[in-house]
Amino acid sequence: MASFEDQMSELEKVVDQLEKGDLTLEENVTLFERGVKLSDACKAQLASAESRIQVLLDPEAGGAPRVEDLAVTVADEQDEEDADELENEYDDGRL
Repeated sequence: MASFEDQMSELEKVVDQLEKGDLTLEENVTLFERGVKLSDACKAQLASAESRIQVLLDPEAGGAPRVEDLAVTVADEQDEEDADELENEYDDGRL
């Protein structure tokens, strides 16, 4: 499996290529599909990392520190807006 950083780098390249607007419809669709797969893979890796994060609870309470999983929900509004914009451009025939 590619690293998170490698997948993000490739995703950025895909977005750059799509934004140029100089590709055929088929190339745009193929790149868009690749971008969605990369985005999903990055989100999965982030979710996995989040589930491994732990937080210390009440370390000053006098007893041994306790740890429990940190429940974190990450919603990157910019990523969602970017994905929505790409989908809208595709639906409107601008891609």
